[in-house]
Amino acid sequence: MSLQSFIAGVPKAELHVHHVGSASPRIVSELAARHPDAGVPSDLEGLREFFTFRDFAHFIDVYLAVVDLIRTPEDIRLLTYEVAREMAEAQNLRYAELTCTPYTSVLRGIAIEAYTEAIEDACVAAERDFGLVLRWIYDIPGESGIPAADATLEYALQHRPDALVGFGLGGPEIGVPRAQFEPHFDAARAAGLHSVPHAGETTGPETVWDSVRLLGAERIGHGCSAAEDPALLAHLAETGVVLEVCPTSNIATRAVDRIEDHPLRAFVDAGVTVTINSDDPPMFATTLNHDYEVAAGLLDLDERGVADLARAAVDASYAPEEVKARIGTEIDAHLDAHLDSSRRVAGDTP
Repeated sequence: MSLQSFIAGVPKAELHVHHVGSASPRIVSELAARHPDAGVPSDLEGLREFFTFRDFAHFIDVYLAVVDLIRTPEDIRLLTYEVAREMAEAQNLRYAELTCTPYTSVLRGIAIEAYTEAIEDACVAAERDFGLVLRWIYDIPGESGIPAADATLEYALQHRPDALVGFGLGGPEIGVPRAQFEPHFDAARAAGLHSVPHAGETTGPETVWDSVRLLGAERIGHGCSAAEDPALLAHLAETGVVLEVCPTSNIATRAVDRIEDHPLRAFVDAGVTVTINSDDPPMFATTLNHDYEVAAGLLDLDERGVADLARAAVDASYAPEEVKARIGTEIDAHLDAHLDSSRRVAGDTP
């Protein structure tokens, strides 16, 4: 069995993957056909060109154009269920924390009650039909400022779905200081939600520091620039703050110039806990399996190392303990089966 095949078969958890950004060309095509006035191509060739990003700002523009395709509760239910199908069937995912941005859907006319009902219905169906456990992280779109933060907090506290586990902050980082959202994260944490903001993707390490100190971050989305500050790396390692690393995404958005320059190795060498994620996989022409392959190359991992990466994501997740235990057992079984097969092959070789 090749390392690529081993990776494809590893039962996985993913912690940094966006709801709308996980819409494959198949799903986007169906939504675009429903809403042709959005200006998003409905043919697959047109979508490939549409998803070729010039820089991070262009990515945001494209992302928001796809967001505009999600106009009805039925659209949300379709998106969520079909994303779950592809996660389970193509990436062997057993658990995922989808980052959702309800503010943008409510802004487009979907009542928060209908939004919540749609994602929760898809959550139940995904576990029943695909064996995939879904949980939600509600994300403040940082570019929309305090009004979006106020609304997102209200949705999280007053209309809390059963599967909501975290409170996040995404969108552009430049010109969006973390400090303004401190009261929102304080309230979310007081209500039992975990703090998981993006930081250090397109700004320096100070944004990561602010996320840890002011927002009480338990995990950091991306955190690329943390590698520039040894004191910050030491703090992350000591306190157990996890970095949600998205290698292919970082190249696509120009957060990192070349994959050879990616700071993943620096994080691991500093003792920081990392998880591997795909962020917005169809938009970046990647998959979680591919990002594991990239990480394995950057870290010189064999099958045991890949299994350890998979366990790290499970351990850093906010899954129920019984789900963590089950996936951990499945990872161990997959590795043991591979090692047994390798030993049999070696024994049969003259």
